[in-house]
Amino acid sequence: MAQNFDLIVIGAGPGGYVAAIRATQLGMKVACVEREHLGGICLNWGCIPTKAMLRSSEVFHLMHRAKEFGLKCDGIDYDLDAVVKRSRGVAKQLSGGIGHLFKKNKVTTIMGEAKLAGKGKVTVKTDKGTEELTAKNIVLATGARARNLPGLEADGERVWNYKHALQPPHMPKKLLVIGSGAIGIEFASFYNTLGADTTVVEVMDRILPVEDEEISAFAKKQFEKQGMKILQKAIVKSLDRQKTKVIATIEAGGKEEKHEFDTVISAVGIVGNVEGLGLEEAGVKIDRTHVVTDEYCRTGVEGLYAIGDIAGAPWLAHKASHEGVMVAELIAGKNDVHPVRPESIAGCTYCHPQVASVGLTEAKAKEAGFDIKVGHFPFIGNGKAIALGEPEGMVKTIFDKKTGELLGAHMIGAEVTELIQGYVIGRQLETTEEDLAHTVFPHPTLSEMMHESVLDADGRAIHF
Repeated sequence: MAQNFDLIVIGAGPGGYVAAIRATQLGMKVACVEREHLGGICLNWGCIPTKAMLRSSEVFHLMHRAKEFGLKCDGIDYDLDAVVKRSRGVAKQLSGGIGHLFKKNKVTTIMGEAKLAGKGKVTVKTDKGTEELTAKNIVLATGARARNLPGLEADGERVWNYKHALQPPHMPKKLLVIGSGAIGIEFASFYNTLGADTTVVEVMDRILPVEDEEISAFAKKQFEKQGMKILQKAIVKSLDRQKTKVIATIEAGGKEEKHEFDTVISAVGIVGNVEGLGLEEAGVKIDRTHVVTDEYCRTGVEGLYAIGDIAGAPWLAHKASHEGVMVAELIAGKNDVHPVRPESIAGCTYCHPQVASVGLTEAKAKEAGFDIKVGHFPFIGNGKAIALGEPEGMVKTIFDKKTGELLGAHMIGAEVTELIQGYVIGRQLETTEEDLAHTVFPHPTLSEMMHESVLDADGRAIHF
């Protein structure tokens, strides 16, 4: 006998669980199907546990700087097992919190593997057998997983993906990180801080390739200062796996060289979880492992939506959550639903120093034909940054010279992942350069640099 609902959500990650909760708030009867963990990759194997581990490495880094702050800290060391245990505990706490939220909001949770079985129908394979669910609307929120390139596949021993790196079987001594996007750089930063001799290989001409070129260049200098080796415009051609080491053949500058490492982390992108869902039979269009949707996350199949990583870039938890709310409200018939604007979603990388950005890079703004004004402000000119002992960093703002529109903002340095939201709100409210210039920022704060960068676009910066 089929169970009937108003909405079935497939996947309980940051997109799916938020969609389910918002839908119940709007009066719908909702089922959420999850095959592994409530909270999805983000809470269990991504955003949250990585930040917990990075916090441990940040504290470890500060302990080594104790003398600078007039403090004594002797016998500094770390316990990797304890670091990992704390990280897993944080993830478990938050995953359990989703279960509590589901009960509070009366979301029916079904653990199992879901498959579309016709219009408005879903079958779920559970431990007890197969269940049938029906609903007028279905939301696909199955997320994505690590991409495996031929020859670079993770084995969990000497070659790791993100899951292995979060529960390492050993502490790397000589580490190779393939890929310098957010995932690769965050793991490189964590293990390098704990003492691993770390090399990062990036196929593009710069690390953090989606970021503004100035930010990428600044980051490279900081990472190299910390002892990392950065190879750009380089390709890992093959990995020769041995019992205690891996021989990597790396091509750079037209030359192939062999390098020895004891551990490799592969962070070369992600692919959408589109298999086994019955998408093709349902008439869903798939492009390079991602479901094709319109701006409202509609798949083109009546009553079927796709949100989050399965629906393509940007692959960010906060984008997925916002889409979940948007789709729930759309289904509920609310008339003030706005599509998510990818160009106004911030990207954050929690390495040391942190990197954050929103909107267009300088190059993209020029490509789009804008006549631009650019402002900069360095951390060294900010009193709070100096007091914190964090004088390395920069804030960059890009404006349309004609209208004063904030086209993009780019930051590197301490706590910029928290600061960037100020510019995100500015873009959402269509704030102009003049509005920001007239805004009073509190002193002493790091946020004052945001103001100074705006002023600098007109040559009016005061403190540098």
